[in-house]
Amino acid sequence: MNDPVREQVLLLLRGGRAHAAFNDVVKDFPAKLRGVKPNGAPHTAWQLLEHMRIAQWDIVEFCRDPKHVSPKWPEGYWPKTETPSSDAAWKKSVAAVKKDLAAMEKMVEKPKTDLYTPVPGGTGQNILNQALLLVDHNAYHLGQLVLLRRLLGAWPE
Repeated sequence: MNDPVREQVLLLLRGGRAHAAFNDVVKDFPAKLRGVKPNGAPHTAWQLLEHMRIAQWDIVEFCRDPKHVSPKWPEGYWPKTETPSSDAAWKKSVAAVKKDLAAMEKMVEKPKTDLYTPVPGGTGQNILNQALLLVDHNAYHLGQLVLLRRLLGAWPE
């Protein structure tokens, strides 16, 4: 690949540079702490993980499908519970985040993808804009997850 913009966006999507990488943040997150909300914290780890999954899925589908309908804001972007129903639910959410992140990476990586042309069905957004939105949104909430882990005494030093 010889496209500096594409290369830089891919580096951001893959994470782990100036921010903690998704895999590092969710790795070994203690099951008993996934639904705990420390005093003063607005969300649990489960709520943040699910919010990231839903928002990222929405961004990816918006880029892929001109007929995509986004969830209703804000309730459609947050889980209804503070705690995952099971360890399997947590793992399924983690896997979905990874899958949709990989889908965005493939979109950006593909030379035929025009990063600058407006996305069909949108209001002027393009793939570059949406990839950067995804990076920004994930970084914000990964920071919250790191802080939660620290407050809960579950962040490896």
